[in-house]
Amino acid sequence: MEPFSAVEVIRAKRDGARLTDEQIDWVVGAYTRGVVAEEQMSALAMAIYLNGMAAAETARWTAAMVASGETLSLRVGRPTVDKHSTGGVGDKITLPLAPLVAACGAGVPQLSGRGLGHTGGTLDKLESIPGWRARLTADEIQAQLVDVGAVICAATDGLAPADRKLYALRDVTGTVESIPLIAASIMSKKIAEGADALVLDVKCGSGAFMKTPEDARALAAALVDIGVSRGVRVSALITDMSVPLGRAVGNAVEVAEAVEVLRGGGPGDVVELTLALAREMLDLAGLSDVDPGEVLRSGAAYDVWAAMIRAQGGDPDAPLSQPGHVHTVVAASDGVLSTLDAYAVGVAAWRLGAGRARKEDSVQAAAGVVCHVKPGESVRAGDPLLELRTDTPEAVPAALAALDGAYAIAEAAVGRESLVLEVVRG
Repeated sequence: MEPFSAVEVIRAKRDGARLTDEQIDWVVGAYTRGVVAEEQMSALAMAIYLNGMAAAETARWTAAMVASGETLSLRVGRPTVDKHSTGGVGDKITLPLAPLVAACGAGVPQLSGRGLGHTGGTLDKLESIPGWRARLTADEIQAQLVDVGAVICAATDGLAPADRKLYALRDVTGTVESIPLIAASIMSKKIAEGADALVLDVKCGSGAFMKTPEDARALAAALVDIGVSRGVRVSALITDMSVPLGRAVGNAVEVAEAVEVLRGGGPGDVVELTLALAREMLDLAGLSDVDPGEVLRSGAAYDVWAAMIRAQGGDPDAPLSQPGHVHTVVAASDGVLSTLDAYAVGVAAWRLGAGRARKEDSVQAAAGVVCHVKPGESVRAGDPLLELRTDTPEAVPAALAALDGAYAIAEAAVGRESLVLEVVRG
């Protein structure tokens, strides 16, 4: 005999009531077991979307999703810290960041995901490296953290299975944009992962899920509150995603750019954000006396990168995929690039084959967009602005349509705001 019925829980939230701990524990567990039907959880998700949740409700919902599966117990002989980004365009920061923080003395268990729509996925990028594999067992994750210090891989099937079911349901029921459900989804996986500390990169702007600073701040606060309630040291950086990060947007092209950073070069904005997040992670891990800038310049982070790729079957020295077709967009006039819309570039890369419309779709390793010019940089008529890469030339017109009106050339230079807009700490 079930202690509750799905209908009474739905009605309670529909009518604006605060769900009890017992109701939340039951409905999440019953949904995972298949007792609560998909249409019933759809109705409850919509009620939560419309009426919200109190902070205590969100924390309990997160705890119930953690309890729906297994948790990792990491014993690596060093403090562990993870980073999560809410997703953006050209956001390859995990690739240089994880080995850098590991080279500074922390253990970095980075469980990552795949791209959907205009935002890229870390696993898709890494799978452009010949031989690299995303799926590891819990024992393999533990062993690699001990041996290498960093691992980037897919979440194991046993971590927060309730979230996996609910995430797919929200995607098709118009309930993705609920801040309590977003926060619980992110934090349930991260808490189940078992890291001592977590830094969140909450994106804000046209290429981000949260378009305004206010929405980004609300999500950051919700995420930090959940972490504090679970005894996890957590902070959030709200960062700008109105312009693509770096010059590469796609899969193999982003890996190549990440390697440039690890070798001491790379675009300034990618280096800036990598170091800002590294400092925050090291601070939470109790390693604030280590300068990640010095470690990056020393080459130690690249050595960890190479060891991490080899440990997962990849060849860090293998050539990356090159596209079968390249289309170049050139400047129509002299001047300074004043705008380059992140969302439009992300959609263009997606249409070229770098992303997927459905979770089951495949991606092209070589597809993407290379930004030859970024806002604030000078350009002359006829110079290349954007390089569209794809193995399917018939996709180029759709990509060009996405870029219509996405960039502009002005007479004078424009100032650039700091990438880090705000820091939220518990």
